[in-house]
Amino acid sequence: MASFQNGVATNGAPEAGWVTRMANRDSSGVEYQELKFAIHRKLLDRINLEALSSLAGERARSEIRSAVAKLVDEERTPLSLSEKERVIEEVLDEVFGLGPLEPLLRDPTVSDILVTTPRLVYVERAGKLYRTSVEFKDNTHLLRIIEKVVARVGRRVDESSPLVDARLPDGSRVNAAIPPVAVDGPLLSIRRFGKDLLQGEDLVKKLALTDGMLELLKACVRARLNIVICGGTGAGKTTLLNVLSSYIPENERIVTIEDAAELRLRQTHVARMETRPANIEGQGAIKIRDLVINSLRMRPDRIIVGEVRSEEALDMLQAMNTGHDGSLTTIHSNTPRDGVARLEVMVGMANANMAPRAIRQQVSSAIDLMIQVSRFSDGSRKLTHITELVGLEGDQITMQDIFLFEKSGVAENGKVMGRFRATGVRPRFYEKLKTSGIILPASLFQTVVEIGQ
Repeated sequence: MASFQNGVATNGAPEAGWVTRMANRDSSGVEYQELKFAIHRKLLDRINLEALSSLAGERARSEIRSAVAKLVDEERTPLSLSEKERVIEEVLDEVFGLGPLEPLLRDPTVSDILVTTPRLVYVERAGKLYRTSVEFKDNTHLLRIIEKVVARVGRRVDESSPLVDARLPDGSRVNAAIPPVAVDGPLLSIRRFGKDLLQGEDLVKKLALTDGMLELLKACVRARLNIVICGGTGAGKTTLLNVLSSYIPENERIVTIEDAAELRLRQTHVARMETRPANIEGQGAIKIRDLVINSLRMRPDRIIVGEVRSEEALDMLQAMNTGHDGSLTTIHSNTPRDGVARLEVMVGMANANMAPRAIRQQVSSAIDLMIQVSRFSDGSRKLTHITELVGLEGDQITMQDIFLFEKSGVAENGKVMGRFRATGVRPRFYEKLKTSGIILPASLFQTVVEIGQ
């Protein structure tokens, strides 16, 4: 029997598993891609996709599958049954899904999909990047998939608007850049979120923090402390924000504000808002700052801003300072001290003509706690700092670390070694916890937990 290897029909006994070979190869073959797209073109010529769109999803897929199977049978290229099934499935993915990306989107272990060129597609699994065998036919094919993504959420991407943020139906966050800003062709990045929401206990099992640290953070959320989560891209800020938000009582009204809605809160009473980009005339943009200001009119008990990155920092701090305790947000920074400096810069962007000392007064009085999350060389994420903002001394904001992660090395298997250490400092907000009916044992602030030893 003929075997379809590297996209070319060859005679002789087939090797073990064409699908396995396809998955393990760096290239899926030019001839194979041409075959698949030839069938796709013939399919579009023969059927009325608009008429099929009125049918139920499974029935439409069944109709298309039958049509594709007939087209495959008409091809002169000899294919085994498994090869035919693979072609059929990939053509169905082109019609109903996102083409070559569909197998990656179905893989629960994939957290990021990064398309650098049509021939270079990477994924992140467990914090590490791996090159895949997935390929697009060419830049035009990749651009068509990007257009399909953004069209689903009513947005557009073209030369006049070459950057776009969107999200998939499953909540995955999508960023795309096309020429002229993308020099070598379209770029696509998809940040995925697991179907099963992580609990705090899951983070403890993953050695992201200790039981004592989690107990403290639960107490801080329930006692309505204002918390800022700091970290770099992909460090786990949104994951931690989702976990901390789960400790907000069910009877409180929560307003969430995001650039692209990705928070998944477990509570019932959640009012979600999302920014809107400008239209083709450059009008109609709704920014984070607009939504923060509007949220104050919505009778929120808690305000959660997915990420503060600009002038909205001033409005967020003012909200925290005017009765909206228990608010949560994230920022990009490498340390809590850097996070404070970034907040000062962002407040200055609001053109409020505030003196530096006045800005620091706003920051120190609004924020109770800063949490630093970092991603390490082995792909693991850890809380490296739980830091209290104490107040203002002179012109400087004073801070004290309550918990630290101290890296000591890397084991032979590549795993990061180190320890989570309580500094022995009892935070000043300890009294606020007590008045909220939360009593933490004094021993909690003396713990040391070694990992990777």
